[in-house]
Amino acid sequence: MSVGIDDIQIATGHHVLDMSLLAEARGIEPAKLSIGLGQLAMSVLAPDEDIVTMAAAAAAPIVERVDASRIRSVLVATESGVDQSKAAGVFVHRLLDLPSTTRVVELKQACYGGIAGVQLAADQVARRPDDLALVIATDVARYDLASAGEPTQGAGAVAMLVSANPRLVELDAVSGLHTFDVDDFWRPNDRTTALVDGHLSTSAYLDSLEGAWRDLVARGGRSLADVAHLLYHQPFTKMARKAHARLASLVDGEIGALDEASLDVGAQLGNAYSASLPGALAGLLESGDRSGDGVGMFSYGSGSVGEWMTGVVRADAGVHDAGVRRAIDGRVPLDVATYEQLHAEHSASSEDRTLPRVTTGPFRMAGVEGGARRYERV
Repeated sequence: MSVGIDDIQIATGHHVLDMSLLAEARGIEPAKLSIGLGQLAMSVLAPDEDIVTMAAAAAAPIVERVDASRIRSVLVATESGVDQSKAAGVFVHRLLDLPSTTRVVELKQACYGGIAGVQLAADQVARRPDDLALVIATDVARYDLASAGEPTQGAGAVAMLVSANPRLVELDAVSGLHTFDVDDFWRPNDRTTALVDGHLSTSAYLDSLEGAWRDLVARGGRSLADVAHLLYHQPFTKMARKAHARLASLVDGEIGALDEASLDVGAQLGNAYSASLPGALAGLLESGDRSGDGVGMFSYGSGSVGEWMTGVVRADAGVHDAGVRRAIDGRVPLDVATYEQLHAEHSASSEDRTLPRVTTGPFRMAGVEGGARRYERV
């Protein structure tokens, strides 16, 4: 029996901001963003969107295709939580009309949480092969206006169905891990935007990549000679290229290709935090028939935890429609002034309010009533 990813779908925000417009507004060369960072655009949420609406939108097509009574766990990974107590997945559970006989929990470890969810789900399914587990990585990257991190903002959600004998990707049981305490990126409870030490974060990422790779090798994991496609977490797309170069310097011999289709997802959505690496996988599976190919995936979450995970695309997987092109092409363009207004109006307040209907997605946040967030199917 194999365990892995049986289905995968992506969703993002209503709006998009072209990086060339942001570069012009900030008085910098467009190439600094498009080439220096590798970013072409970033998703921006409408006032009635958040991690819950994106998560539900990503997961809904998957739920419609399966027997929902078999979904025993909903694991939502995010570092953009909407409540300090109630899991975002509970809102998603209701919006998707899932059975009450479901375990729901929220996971957090910066951008690594989504892959942690996949591994926890895989362990569950290995014990109970009739179970299905729904893992949803959903995040919004927000930094202060005109800060160094501003061009690396973004938003997205990726839902993955983990099952026995999966149709898409069989995951290897062995992975490589690396954890160490570092203050490279964090968001205190009293802030709605993150704090980051860019240079330290880059070096911490690469140190984690090397440490996790060495652990993978020590544990007898899949040889990179058997990996055709390599995917990396992308806080910005150029970081994946730096990571690939570091890996190439460690490996004696040739390594698989840095997948360009996976890079395009990050370049267009911006940093989707925990959804970044799953989004890269969605891009890979949608861009062509990868049947039988080995895949290597590195996830990094600041603070920090890194993991190398490997597997193989099923021999009969074919091309999978993960919704990537629809998500990218369906966004409504913003000018910089409107983007700045949306950024300034973002609120984590629990004060009662009614939100205007803007999103054309299947779910929206209607407002706050009695201090509680209210969501609805559109």
